[in-house]
Amino acid sequence: MRLSTLTLLAVWSAASHAGTDSSVDAETGLTTWQTETAGIQVRLTQISPDQARAFYQARGFTSEATERYAGECVFMTVVRNIGDTPIQHRLANWRYEAAGQPPRTLRSKTEWERIWKQLGVAESARIAFTWAQFPTTQSFAPGDWNQGMTTYSVPRGGRFDLRFVWRAGGNTHTGKLEQVRCADENS
Repeated sequence: MRLSTLTLLAVWSAASHAGTDSSVDAETGLTTWQTETAGIQVRLTQISPDQARAFYQARGFTSEATERYAGECVFMTVVRNIGDTPIQHRLANWRYEAAGQPPRTLRSKTEWERIWKQLGVAESARIAFTWAQFPTTQSFAPGDWNQGMTTYSVPRGGRFDLRFVWRAGGNTHTGKLEQVRCADENS
């Protein structure tokens, strides 16, 4: 189901948000942000530029394509159904907002595919990329979860809020992760 911007704004303004928790991994120094609300848990964990480079170079990406991806703000994204009702999500309904900027949509797999083709990335590497990204749509039974990468066009060390949207029990819900920070080049 596609939601209009007006509908999303109405849902967002009516939503009650649980707080955002954060923690730093003592070994890597990378930070995780997490929230739980209305039967869903959403977690973003920083992926450093070097981790992104290593991951995609090992899958056959060219140096140019690897740098294109590593230049984004990359996160491991985990969604978990912690409720007792099935939930569904569409990344096209999610928005992120950096200070002083209007809300933006996440770059879709289709947009990335266009970029990869322009850069001449081999089909096998593009397939590996697609499988590593967070699913664009998915249904989760109670207890189900999934993970994958998402990217945000925010400068290194920059902060943003993420508004995520899901459906459960015939209703649209929204939650928010606040003050998420992109890993810097030295993370």
